[in-house]
Amino acid sequence: MTEIPPPDSLTDILTSLRDRVMGVSESVLSTVDGLLVHADVDTVHPESVAALAAATLGVGRRMADTAGVGALREVVARCGSGHVIVVAVGDRALLTVKGDAGLDLAAFQRESPAAVERLSRVLAADVAH
Repeated sequence: MTEIPPPDSLTDILTSLRDRVMGVSESVLSTVDGLLVHADVDTVHPESVAALAAATLGVGRRMADTAGVGALREVVARCGSGHVIVVAVGDRALLTVKGDAGLDLAAFQRESPAAVERLSRVLAADVAH
């Protein structure tokens, strides 16, 4: 009988994204209402990032609704020395990524959908148990 591999851990998924996309330095997974779920961070305060990500999502969704451009997928903030990206993970979670000035946005756009899908599966499996 073939053994089914265990689902990815949240740590593995966040580490993989950091390893696969040049410039990704830290990431925080949170609920849409701002509660911390998991973090891969060195310098940021993850609880603060989780709360601000929820606020960012709220403003971004409102902007998308007002502009009539469909459902919000992500918000990208380009800053003086890097980037902050907030990505919706289904309807109940958010992935916030901090990147340095050399963040490869094209690679992030390619790699993030798979990471979001993996995160969604792990979170759904956790809710089911």
